Amino acid sequence: MTLKITVDSSPTPTLKLVGRLDTDTAPQLDGELNKVLARKGIKRLVFDLSGLDYLSSAGIRCFVRARKSIEPGGGTVAILNPQPGVRKVLDIVKAIPAKGIFASVAELDEYLDAIQQQVRDQ
Repeated sequence: MTLKITVDSSPTPTLKLVGRLDTDTAPQLDGELNKVLARKGIKRLVFDLSGLDYLSSAGIRCFVRARKSIEPGGGTVAILNPQPGVRKVLDIVKAIPAKGIFASVAELDEYLDAIQQQVRDQ
């Protein structure tokens, strides 16, 4: 199976992944990540995994690389809608902290609103 990647370039880039993220398809995601991470001022990045059927260690490395690029500058990487099998892999390896995995867009929006409020209050 292949990997289809759709990139929404709104202020918070969202990469929607459909298919398998494994050794064969991780380079494809790395290429898209390079384009997104090359933009200046990226503080948030979302991976929508609602269509991802399989995740291997090669795919996890992509998420870790994104975190290493964004989080040191105070940014956030979030995982949205992981399928049960994919979520189990993420939980086991702890590639993304539990606070960065969201069950729905509404839950993610609520989290982002809270962060924005904290920034305003500082």
